[in-house]
Amino acid sequence: MRIEKDALGEAALPDDALYGLQSLRARDNFTLEYKPTNLRLIHAMVKVKKAAAITYQKLEQGNKEQIYGAIAAACDRILAGEAAAMFIVDALQGGAGTSTNMNVNEVIANLALGILGKSPGDYDTIHPLDDVNRGQSTNDVYPTALRIAAIELLRELSDACAKLQEALQKKENEWGDIKKLGRTELMDAIPITLGAEFGAYSQAIARDRWRLYKIEERLRQINLGGQAVGISNKSDKIERKYRYAAIETLRELTGIGLAAAEYPMDITQNNDVFVEVSGLLKALAVNLMKIANDLRLMNSGPHGGLGELRLAPLQAGSTIMPGKVNPVIPEMVIQVAIKVMANDYAITIAAAHGEFELNALSPLIADTLLESLSLLGRAVPIFRCKGVELLVPDRERCKALLDASYAFAMAYLPQLGYDTVSRIITENQGNPEQIRKALEGLIDR
Repeated sequence: MRIEKDALGEAALPDDALYGLQSLRARDNFTLEYKPTNLRLIHAMVKVKKAAAITYQKLEQGNKEQIYGAIAAACDRILAGEAAAMFIVDALQGGAGTSTNMNVNEVIANLALGILGKSPGDYDTIHPLDDVNRGQSTNDVYPTALRIAAIELLRELSDACAKLQEALQKKENEWGDIKKLGRTELMDAIPITLGAEFGAYSQAIARDRWRLYKIEERLRQINLGGQAVGISNKSDKIERKYRYAAIETLRELTGIGLAAAEYPMDITQNNDVFVEVSGLLKALAVNLMKIANDLRLMNSGPHGGLGELRLAPLQAGSTIMPGKVNPVIPEMVIQVAIKVMANDYAITIAAAHGEFELNALSPLIADTLLESLSLLGRAVPIFRCKGVELLVPDRERCKALLDASYAFAMAYLPQLGYDTVSRIITENQGNPEQIRKALEGLIDR
């Protein structure tokens, strides 16, 4: 065991632990057993630390160059998947993300110490704060990292939506000749085609794809270098150069067109951009739920429901009813959509509680936003591959339901008027054959 100390006291840690005293305290304080901090956020923070190390390596002279080289190398090892178990702080934590930042600082420092042949905890050589966190604050690292992680996930989700849109358009083209009964408020309406229905779905997803593409612009503004409240240290010559050089390096590391915020204090204080992103995710969730539920209804049966479409039979649907197969993929999508909608409410409330210069509830915003992005990013491809692409239309059923309705009666309105057509439908008790014969009789007079 090794002993680490600070102004609040000391604690024993396993000799091989890459986390340190601050991480240990945070783990013991936030014993929610909810879930660990999102690894995408951790990796985005590590990219920020690497950018800072590379920047200081260029700006510094003397023996510090070796230290920052080791820090950058340690970051690479984490990004390659090493030390994931060392990030031990719960996702929901007090302190606006300080505990996560400290956890990252300590793991990087101890990994870097190992690279230099030193033991974990030898902070006289590489210090988690003085070296790994130099020129930074949780208040500029955390929001910068969240923006990076969100953009990365947004790009993945936007690509998934593009492929779903294409799959829906393919069905639109394939099924343009399949006439079926349209429905409004679940009641018989007028004839449409199955292809047109899927064309409308593709348009909805196209709007979502465009929204997600455009929102990235809002997230590119970062406050890195703004430190605690968005006002950087301008008294030191090296620190004056650090901000823009670090952002340029981070841009190269991430492949994202990040830009220094014109007013860093705004980025530090305000989280409305995450509310905006979440709102667009909610809009996507709404469209996915609507499409998924339509597929459930059109798949219903197979003999006692609509039965216009057949979802792929993926698994047994009952432990007591042999042969029953459930629409499990649409049901999964609907549950994901509900979760995203609930997350949006949490983000909205948390962002509104950004008192003065910092939002103490940033961990909730980060966790729920990244969860929504991740869930949708996984759900959309599953919906496409196991739902939409495997759909099979029942042409005969579509025709039978259309023929059994009196939807055709609307075509007689211009010649006979609404009241006359309505009377004929009522007099013939909705019987399509008798209605058609009566309407034709009136036209022939």
